[in-house]
Amino acid sequence: MAKAYSPGLQIRQRVLHSSRRILPIPGDVLVKVGDQATSQQIVAQTFMPGDVTPVNVANQISVAPSEVPGCMLFSVGDEIHVGDVLARSKGIFGFFKAETKAKTAGTIESISHVTGQVILRGAPLPIQVRAYQAGTIKEVIPEQGVVIESEVTFLQGILGIGGEAYGTIQFACQDKDEPLIASLLDESMQGKIIIGGARMTGEAVIRGIEIGVAAIISGGMDDEDLKEILGYDLGVAVTGSEHIGTTLIITEGFGDIAMAERTFNLLKEREGSEAAVNGTTQIRAGVMRPEIVIPLDEKMKAAPQTEAKQEVSLGILDTGVPVRIIREPYFGLLGEVGEMPTELQTLESGSESRVLEVILHTGNKVIVPRANVELIEG
Repeated sequence: MAKAYSPGLQIRQRVLHSSRRILPIPGDVLVKVGDQATSQQIVAQTFMPGDVTPVNVANQISVAPSEVPGCMLFSVGDEIHVGDVLARSKGIFGFFKAETKAKTAGTIESISHVTGQVILRGAPLPIQVRAYQAGTIKEVIPEQGVVIESEVTFLQGILGIGGEAYGTIQFACQDKDEPLIASLLDESMQGKIIIGGARMTGEAVIRGIEIGVAAIISGGMDDEDLKEILGYDLGVAVTGSEHIGTTLIITEGFGDIAMAERTFNLLKEREGSEAAVNGTTQIRAGVMRPEIVIPLDEKMKAAPQTEAKQEVSLGILDTGVPVRIIREPYFGLLGEVGEMPTELQTLESGSESRVLEVILHTGNKVIVPRANVELIEG
């Protein structure tokens, strides 16, 4: 029997989740299998070669390139500090000597008698990988990183700005339909992960950056506000490398959209908990969603699991599956899949497509193309 598939967001109250934490180049792993790691613990580190600074010594002391090695006061491999005299010319009868001083610190990597240049290599740049997700080290990949596993509350959003952030969950809005405005934020929220309701305003984001909040999560956002904050139009590529002073996650989409009730309630249950968030988003091949990871405490781990385990394969559209409509005129509405006729239906545009019935939370039923919905997994 043929099956219909659709992309989806994961909204899980309790799930066994694993994170793969890998260095960009080989280095040292600082933990072993079975260790317990906190979210901000450094689990692997390495060093990248420092920046290269060429110094045209021949030109600066007015000698031929072939004479540079004989004028050098340091050798290859020597450490140099700012202000050190690198080279000094012989002068004329011991007079009129010229010299050049180092403007950057580093190590002499090479001295060329052909070009007359000296290459200074800056100090190695440390790269550290944090655990991100508090949990147990399940696997160590030698010289590369680790796999961390733990039971968490796991939620995905639509779009994120900024990279990884850590903090305590704190609500600024008390209702999923309440917009997140600047007046709802105060100094006590510094370092916190702030949860809004509907649209987060540009003023609220700027206020959050001024306060120093770790992240802001809300239902929607105006694209003009986002453009003003970033200073440019966001392209269709990968986000997460932006440095605006905080991390933003939109759970539903652009516009004045309330946060989904299930998402809002799950976050409300975990208010006061430590969490990790990541705004990295990729909407092309190899889809990546912004995410919120909240490790379960010991009391929650001991409690019986209330959510039924999902036995069906993820991504399959079927009757009763919760979905979100992602196209107008019903954009952002939530419901469940009703009937799924197999015959092609003629749309208003004149094209033909397979459709499905969505039973909205209000009880109303609407017919939309299957491509206009995404699953809410969990």
